Amino acid sequence: MLNVEIRHAIDPKTAKTFGTEELRQNFRVGDIFLSGQINLIYTHYDRMIVGGAVPDGKELVLDEVKPCGTASILDRREMVIVNIGGDGTIKADDEYAMSKGDMLYLGMGAGKISFSGKGRFYILSAPAHHTYPSRLIKIEDAASVTLGSKETANERTIYQFVHPEVMKACQLVVGMTKLSTGSVWNTMPAHYHDRRMEAYLYIDVPADQRVFHMMGEPNETRHMVLKSEEGAISPPWSIHSGAGTSAYTFIWAMAGDNINYKDMDMVSMETLR
Repeated sequence: MLNVEIRHAIDPKTAKTFGTEELRQNFRVGDIFLSGQINLIYTHYDRMIVGGAVPDGKELVLDEVKPCGTASILDRREMVIVNIGGDGTIKADDEYAMSKGDMLYLGMGAGKISFSGKGRFYILSAPAHHTYPSRLIKIEDAASVTLGSKETANERTIYQFVHPEVMKACQLVVGMTKLSTGSVWNTMPAHYHDRRMEAYLYIDVPADQRVFHMMGEPNETRHMVLKSEEGAISPPWSIHSGAGTSAYTFIWAMAGDNINYKDMDMVSMETLR
């Protein structure tokens, strides 16, 4: 079963008028990991698609997605699939066995995609202009950097999977950040990048804990309270940061004008409001 939701772009002036429910309706990513279903959110931010597939022991097939305007989703797109659950298998241009934490890059033209096994698959897709080879990337293959400190409650390791230092892709830059025990802040001091949108997915959050996701213009910040397997669509004009009531992991993905990971507009702590 395939469900597709359309999210139109929201400008910062309009976003300032939103209450809690309107913020969540427009920017929250949730209810995408439902048993026996593929649920996609087609955004008008750089045409990024975010979604989830939970085969739950059956086979699910992703092929035509009408908002894309092509016979098959990967005819003019690339895709990254992240397994956040048990062992599973993806079939596209080849067959790929995936464990929790693995990321699979599928290049333009890789064909229809089938999901099977016990995996919980997070789906990210953006338009592509060139075909790059598909590749399964495990955490030991990723580039990594450790940032922050215990003193500022933001000790974390950033794993760069689909990233120029690891492999070539058209638009997508995707990775995973794991916070150390006792650390709760991510991406603070904050930044934004007007040339690219970003999507977050928070995982490994204990059931009785939450993450406060920070968004909005630097001088007009807002927040959403999110649980595990929920995330946020971050417009190019918005900061993206978060603080949890416990340690957690999050998956970040970017698409837009370039693939330069360090292309960001930093926001000083004195500027935030």
